[in-house]
Formats: sequence, C-alpha cells, structure tokens
Amino acid sequence: MTTRVIRVVIADDEPLIRAGIRMILTSAADIEVVAEAANGREAVELARAHGPDVVLLDIQMPVMDGLTALAELGRAVPEVRALILTTFGEKENVLRALSGGGAGFLLKDSAPGELIGAVRAAAAGDAYLSPAATRHVVDQLASGRTAARDEEARRLVAELSERERGVLALLGEGLSNADAGRRLHMSEATVKTYVSRILAKLECENRVQAALLARDAGL
Repeated sequence: MTTRVIRVVIADDEPLIRAGIRMILTSAADIEVVAEAANGREAVELARAHGPDVVLLDIQMPVMDGLTALAELGRAVPEVRALILTTFGEKENVLRALSGGGAGFLLKDSAPGELIGAVRAAAAGDAYLSPAATRHVVDQLASGRTAARDEEARRLVAELSERERGVLALLGEGLSNADAGRRLHMSEATVKTYVSRILAKLECENRVQAALLARDAGL
C-alpha cells in the first residue's frame, strides 16, 4: 500500500532555520516540503498556490507575522492545517495560536522527532502542543477553576482504570508520549494508545483538555 505523502510549506524569515527544518522533515519518507516562505504574506500566497496539507509558521516575521498569517490562512485556505513553530513560547502567543485556529504549537528547541510527529498529527486532523506549550495553557486556564468543575473532573477521572489515570497524570504535567513512556516503562506506541482511549472516555478533543481535566481532578 502506498504511504500518503504529507505536503508542507515552511515559513520563516531565516534561511538557515528553513534549511534545518527542511532537512528534518524530508528525513521522513512520508513528508515533502513543497515550498518555503520568508514572511507570512508569502506563506499565505504559497498555500493558495500549492494547497499543502500543513503550513509551518514562525511568529516573528516581516511583512506579516505568523499569527496574522494564521488568521489569513483560515480565511483563504481553511482546509490547510497550520502549525506555529517559534522560539517565543509566551502564554499569550500559545493561546492566540490556538484560538486563531492553529493545529498546534511547538518551540524551535523541540527534538526533530517531535517536529515530525507534530506535522503528522496536524495532517491527521489532530491538535498538537509541545509539552512546554501544554504547561503554559494548562497553567493559564487552571486559574479559572471552581469547586463544581473540580468535582466533575474527579467524577470523570474515577471512570478510568488505574493505568489510564497514571497516563492522564503525566499529560497534566505536560509530558510527551515518549517521556511518559519512559516514566512508566512503556513504549511510546502503547502510551499513544492509552492517550487515545483516555480522550475518548473523557470526551476531550485533545491532550490539552485532558491535561486541564487532570489538574482539576488533582492528579
């Protein structure tokens, strides 16, 4: 069976950064970089022209920044999934990226495998947040906790198995599947299976919602 190739546009104003990202992504047999942009405006134009599956957007770029380009992509080519890849991990940027329709957010100091995984997740229609970004979002949203919300979270978590609760607790810490696997002495694939099962049982759309629920439940 032929593997589906994920077509990607890279947008970053630094040529060396773009070259590094291209090298990492093209090391995966199922990813093809179809174009590179030096600013957000070019990213939108290239997305229109090439119809990629995923666009990787830096935040700080000339002409048009990445978060503005994210909004433009949502209007011009809504079927394209956009990932924010940046050195700037402030809470406000993470929240703006997600509320603006971004498919994920990861930092440039992420491991190469995490970048490849994030592109695959975005292409598959999943939301991806780096562990550091997950912690930012959870910390920000946890400030709105109420007794009723905590009680509901504990009720939902009580329906999970002991192992599932253990995995959920590590999601609450912002750990990646690989890190959670090392902590629990499980393979990354097994952790991924548990995460999928947990999301289904808790009716969470993504791991960020699950991480927030873990915090509310006191895990």
